[in-house]
Amino acid sequence: MEFGATTLLRDVTFTVAAGERWGIVGRNGSGKTTLFRLVAGLMQPTRGAIAKQPNLRIAMLDQHRDFGAAATVWDAAALEYREVIALEHSLAQQGERLAELGDRVTEADLERYGRDQERFAHQVLQGLGFDAEESKTRGLAGLSGGERGRVGLAAQLAAPADLVLLDEPTNHLDLDTIEWLKEYLGEFGETVLVISHDRAFLDDTVDHILHVSNNSAIEYRGGYTQFVTLKAEREMALARAVAQQRKVIAKEEDYIRRNIAGRMSNQAKGRRAKLSRLPRLSPPPGEGEAMSLTLEIDERGGDQALVAEKIDVMVGDRVLVKDFSAVARRSDVVALVGPNGAGKTTLLATLLGDRKPARGEARLGGSVSAAWFRQDLAQVPRDKSIYDCIADLRPEWTRGRIQNHLGAFGFSGDEVLRNTSVLSGGERARVALALITLARANLLILDEPTNHLDVESIEAVEDALEDYEGTVILVSHDRAFLRELSTRVWAFDGTHLEDYGGPFVEWELHAAERTARRNAAVQVEAAAVRRAAKAEAARAPERNVESMRRTAERDATAREKEVHRLEAKVAELEAALADQSLYSGGVEGTKTAKKIDTELKEARRAHDEALTRWTAAVEALSALARS
Repeated sequence: MEFGATTLLRDVTFTVAAGERWGIVGRNGSGKTTLFRLVAGLMQPTRGAIAKQPNLRIAMLDQHRDFGAAATVWDAAALEYREVIALEHSLAQQGERLAELGDRVTEADLERYGRDQERFAHQVLQGLGFDAEESKTRGLAGLSGGERGRVGLAAQLAAPADLVLLDEPTNHLDLDTIEWLKEYLGEFGETVLVISHDRAFLDDTVDHILHVSNNSAIEYRGGYTQFVTLKAEREMALARAVAQQRKVIAKEEDYIRRNIAGRMSNQAKGRRAKLSRLPRLSPPPGEGEAMSLTLEIDERGGDQALVAEKIDVMVGDRVLVKDFSAVARRSDVVALVGPNGAGKTTLLATLLGDRKPARGEARLGGSVSAAWFRQDLAQVPRDKSIYDCIADLRPEWTRGRIQNHLGAFGFSGDEVLRNTSVLSGGERARVALALITLARANLLILDEPTNHLDVESIEAVEDALEDYEGTVILVSHDRAFLRELSTRVWAFDGTHLEDYGGPFVEWELHAAERTARRNAAVQVEAAAVRRAAKAEAARAPERNVESMRRTAERDATAREKEVHRLEAKVAELEAALADQSLYSGGVEGTKTAKKIDTELKEARRAHDEALTRWTAAVEALSALARS
């Protein structure tokens, strides 16, 4: 693939079989997304060919999140079904015209549509955090960038496709949703190509890796961890072969020099001719140095870097955090984890003093200075050259020193004169890291630092943090990153924040066990009610059965009323969330919508538990009736 005089991809050959899962990895700008566009048919290669099965259906996320004329979440996520949905509406409204539609409607069409719509409504949308019914009225206008990304992902996964191209699907997803996506793809029958920098996600989901580098691509079997091993082995084997060939060539050339004019001239000439035909092996191509950074501190600081004492965090009348107390100590790497919208960034702002807690106190320790890597990269100045971003902070530095500093972050030559307003997300993230190293702070607050970085840059950040002597509060949804670095975990559980005194890999097991216990609790309670009712019925004298039956009837009636009450609450909240005025683009409307959305999720959870208890009460009543 060539663009003018620039060759982006050369001599790329690979074959994807049906049902395979391929991870596409490589540095930012290496050509991964261009490769996707070639596969999808949105671009044509300068040379070569891409062969596909006849009638192959491909789903690919539009990077600009263009949902056309769609007004609601459902419409946007169901774009690939627009013709079928239009047909459904036509059949519902004009039943008398069914005969006129002729071969446009077949049983196979309707059966396939019903099956795909069922999967769409109850798996994809809900798995990505959208209620299927609510999404039919929830407007797109009020969605955040992350929510729009999830809608786009829902559209991909819901679309009737044989090949799905996922470009950075885990960006803007929280840990639970990434786990859901991993499980969903495990049950997914379609072929998948995925560009991702999430190493744990790749390990869990793909069976091939295509490494795009140096204008070409090499395929490897297995997940990301196997790729790293196989790539190192391949490069070592190639380096050994190159070294061995060079020894042979040097030996032959020495023989030719010594004998070309002597009595062994014919043999020397023959060897020279043979040597000229020998294909030369090339050493493993280098991609240039990866991003390099060092995180140093000006002073050691106190043993307690950050202290929270019984703090409450609120936005308006919504409680995000209740009664949180914890201490981040020197050299701690604290993983702050929780679902999107839980309030992680708001909590960080509270801990750093940018906003006041509703109750309690948050403070930095003695001689502690903090630097904040913001998720939105707002710390990178707008409409300023990359060079000036550094020069403004280090006016005493020479041009050469500024160039050297930026060179460590992948900016060389005239690149440093580029304006920050035209930088990609990955480039802005590297500028943000270049700025944060200048702070020499002994407390780093890192809010999603890896979102826009390629794998090699993420590993460079890991290396720097491992050698860092200060304290780190780390927000990330990259499990491999968290597993590698964290020494303790602060985890959101509703408005409660758990302070877990161990690394993230241990917390994962702890959280899984806790979730399993909670999911089982209601079922255990319901089973206990049924068993108790049956046991009482078996033991009770005949004269007490009627009294027990009346008690059971009252219990069942009360449970039923609770179910109806919660159904009404859910309906009320759904109606409030469907109010289009919330999505007119105003900040207050968006905040209100998020608050209602949180209340709605809690109401639905309570309704499900109440329904389980009502079912158990009805079964207990039935058992008494049979006694």
